[in-house]
Amino acid sequence: MNPLLEVENLSVAYGAIEAVRDVSFVVEEGQIVCLIGANGAGKTTTLRTISGLLRPRAGDVRLRGRSIVKSPAHLILSEGVAHCPEGRRVFARMSVEENMLLGAYTRKDDAGVRADMQRVFELFPVLGERRSQKAGLFSGGEQQMLAIGRAMMSRPKLLMLDEPSMGLSPIMTQLIFDTIKELQGQGTTILLVEQNALAALDLSDRGYVVDLGQTTLEGPGHELLADERVRAAYLGA
Repeated sequence: MNPLLEVENLSVAYGAIEAVRDVSFVVEEGQIVCLIGANGAGKTTTLRTISGLLRPRAGDVRLRGRSIVKSPAHLILSEGVAHCPEGRRVFARMSVEENMLLGAYTRKDDAGVRADMQRVFELFPVLGERRSQKAGLFSGGEQQMLAIGRAMMSRPKLLMLDEPSMGLSPIMTQLIFDTIKELQGQGTTILLVEQNALAALDLSDRGYVVDLGQTTLEGPGHELLADERVRAAYLGA
């Protein structure tokens, strides 16, 4: 496997408050990699920095070996990194189709955009059935489907998902995680931030524990699931 994304000694601050300190991890092409940790550990800040929404104080982010820390967010998106944010952030007054088209705003291939929209509708049939309805009328789970579908419209090589199971029922959570696995099977690399550590580690090829802004543990997902420190801190065991 080849590294698709490399985060090296990343430090990010909000004014005088350092949210991320020396975070390092690697995402190999074709993998699902998860970041787990308590609220406030710096996971969301890390994703926002990778996608160009924040600038680091120190460290580097490399996509296929090339630094992107100074690239604007729209160029990072066009280079294949899509960010599905925490809280879904769909446009409530816009239809499903309008939300999806916004996800493809950097693309010029109209035929390809329509083909990818149909692919998303096959992945999430409810979106196709209600494509003309406003997103604000959807349940939380349906909005999460739309948020993932919108991110997929840019044809990402790396899809970053921030807390995709937040506020969802167990059945809907399982559907979302099954979809993440299906997307991996279709060739999309996934970087997952998730409070449900058990489900995330069970799904992931590799996991990293982020604590107080630092990566403190790493390893294959199944090994971290069995690690007593991880079980005690995040799995309630």
